[in-house]
Amino acid sequence: MLDRMKPARGSRRPRKRVGRGVGSGSAKTSGRGTKGAGARAGRKHKPHREGGQIPLVMRLPKRGFTNLAKDPPQVVNVGALARFKSGAEVDAAVLAEAGLVRSATRPVKLLGDGEPSGALRVRVHAVSGSARAKIESAGGSVELVPA
Repeated sequence: MLDRMKPARGSRRPRKRVGRGVGSGSAKTSGRGTKGAGARAGRKHKPHREGGQIPLVMRLPKRGFTNLAKDPPQVVNVGALARFKSGAEVDAAVLAEAGLVRSATRPVKLLGDGEPSGALRVRVHAVSGSARAKIESAGGSVELVPA
């Protein structure tokens, strides 16, 4: 019965045809008002433009800066390390090979969500307190590598 399906009555309205005579209710200027950027063809009027007034973004004070040199760490949870056998040595290269992080050269941070599978020797750039406690309670060790 797909061939007989129709939208609900009144849910679809015909598109407004502007500039079709005085009686149409949208003639002459076609709902664009008179003059100005909005009335012109090919109008590209960006939201931050305020027509001569200093834009809001420029009126507000500037604060702080963005450190472009900062490299945010790649995050791995303790639960994700369950795939490694007990006694295994886990570092950034091993994690990248396993697909847990994108790059072996960028810093890695270990977080404490989940449970470790066994005693692992983990070498990462940063570690949360709960992650360190879980690894060490399972008989493993955590070594911090300089970034």
